[in-house]
Amino acid sequence: LNLASRQEQAFGEQDVEFLSQVAGQIALAVDNALAYQEITELKDRLTEEKLYLEEEIRLEHKFDDIIGDSRALKQVLGQVEIVAPTQATVLIQGETGTGKELIARAIHRLSGRNQRTFVKLNCAAIPTGLLESELFGHERGAFTGAIAQKVGRFELAHGGTIFLDEVGEIPLELQSKLLRVLQEQEFERLGSTRTVHVDIRLIAATNRDLATLVEDREFRSDLYYRLNVFPITLPPLRERREDIPVLVRYFTQHYAARMKKHIETIPGPSLEALSRYHWPGNIRELENLVERAVILTQGTHLQVPLLELKIEARQPPAPSPTLQEAEREQVLRVLRDTHWVIGGPDGAAARLGLKRTTLTSKIKKLGLSRPRE
Repeated sequence: LNLASRQEQAFGEQDVEFLSQVAGQIALAVDNALAYQEITELKDRLTEEKLYLEEEIRLEHKFDDIIGDSRALKQVLGQVEIVAPTQATVLIQGETGTGKELIARAIHRLSGRNQRTFVKLNCAAIPTGLLESELFGHERGAFTGAIAQKVGRFELAHGGTIFLDEVGEIPLELQSKLLRVLQEQEFERLGSTRTVHVDIRLIAATNRDLATLVEDREFRSDLYYRLNVFPITLPPLRERREDIPVLVRYFTQHYAARMKKHIETIPGPSLEALSRYHWPGNIRELENLVERAVILTQGTHLQVPLLELKIEARQPPAPSPTLQEAEREQVLRVLRDTHWVIGGPDGAAARLGLKRTTLTSKIKKLGLSRPRE
């Protein structure tokens, strides 16, 4: 920045002093502006790097809340990656507490519907009389207590994904309506004749054996085949024991942060005991135990209430019966059912497929005797 004049002696000493001060202020402002620009560019670059790294993490793992590195879990996540980009209906099967909702959310997050709504409903938690209204909605006056129009879960999920947990609990009378939604993507609200069209993807989950329910006529076979397009079976925690230490650390950090506690270490023997336990309640049971442990911990070492696990560990497993014991029990049961009648078409020998003399010999060999009446 220059200031000049064609006239001689145009600037006096006071002018030069003033202009020098102005120049200093301008130079300072320019330096600040350049520094601000540099900081802004650096901040933008760091933001871009952060987003890139977050994207890299997502691309590498793709499952924010699913913890573990076992082979069984990797197989499940591989299936999720395959089916997620499609529009196929998914049936997630597994014991209670294995993380079925997390898998459903992962499928939604990796699908083309991830910018739209993920709607969930636990079918076992809704009374049977209200389930139809909850799923399909109702009009005002459709039934006693329907004082206003209600939009159902299928309408809420339009354009997105609906997750129906415990789908095996849906009563037979509603299953045909659910089948129609899956096939035609349309339904009527309760108390209405107007057809509602929706665009939804269904993910269902159950801890029951739907095939057995079909055989018992408790579940429609056509609905089962429509749900079972792409089944995913989640392994119980006892089949992925190598994930238990990672899960314990994750839940410990989670609850310690929530409770504002500083827990630095988890004792090795505690981790070993937790890894050996069979976890009938799966991940949910493990999470609850770790939460209790964090509550009980006063210092920096996690205090795991192992006594709860030892109580069950002390109970010896029931010994498997020997072949002779099993045979003895079977013969004794048939003799009791026939009131110790050995011969004849309805006798114990006929029921067991043995000759009368053979059964008599077995009774003596097994040390059985008719009780006194």
